[in-house]
Amino acid sequence: MEAVRSDRQDRRRQGKSDPLDAVSAARAAQSGRARGAPKGRDGTVEAVRALMVARRSATGERTQTIGQARALIVTGPDDLRARFGGHTVADLVAGLASLRPRPGSTVGYATRIALRELGRRAEFSGAQLGRLDELIVPLVTAHAPGLLALYGVGPQTAALLLIAAGDHPERLRSEAAWAHMCAAAPIPASSGKTVRHRHGPGGNRQAGHALWRIVFTRLGSHPPTRAYVERRTAEGKSKPEIIRCLKRYVAREVYPHLRAAAR
Repeated sequence: MEAVRSDRQDRRRQGKSDPLDAVSAARAAQSGRARGAPKGRDGTVEAVRALMVARRSATGERTQTIGQARALIVTGPDDLRARFGGHTVADLVAGLASLRPRPGSTVGYATRIALRELGRRAEFSGAQLGRLDELIVPLVTAHAPGLLALYGVGPQTAALLLIAAGDHPERLRSEAAWAHMCAAAPIPASSGKTVRHRHGPGGNRQAGHALWRIVFTRLGSHPPTRAYVERRTAEGKSKPEIIRCLKRYVAREVYPHLRAAAR
């Protein structure tokens, strides 16, 4: 069973601790309050999740490395700024990795050495991403082809949605429960506004981000979505509210494909 979080009053009185959480989970299971089925870690989705963990860290490292390289170029010698200014990411990484610094000015030589190492590090992370994608894409394609067929859903976005649902998505009682888990349900907040980017209880940040990526893609190139935005804007809706509505629609659209992937 999947137990809910510990009672707030117990946490306030006794503090947060693993023994308290364990006792609370056991009592929830005994009393019948814990009725949800766990996600399961025994199928294709768990394999995708493991690979996505490595992919996420490789993506973060590559992004950080490229940012550091650009910062060094901006503050470096004039010839470096002239040589690497305005390059695309791929050209920048390839150019930096191929540098052959020659001894001369201490600062210039050290800067070129640093840029070369950053370029090689970015190349290594990029190669890691390529190898991981070669494993992730076939798994996702075979497991949920219908999900990938939806407009704006790519392999990585589909992987995030599958991971949020787990290997046993039938535990999600309805598409409304799925939308709530993705923080795409109209939950009233204490301020009187609608919760858009904050979770409700049990919210999944990665799933919410995946829905946002789908909406962002459709806003740029999907005629029905663009027409919807124009209509709702004319009705006086704000942009955040329109995006929340679109995320809710996407959550409703992907839900049956998540259930179908488990069959």
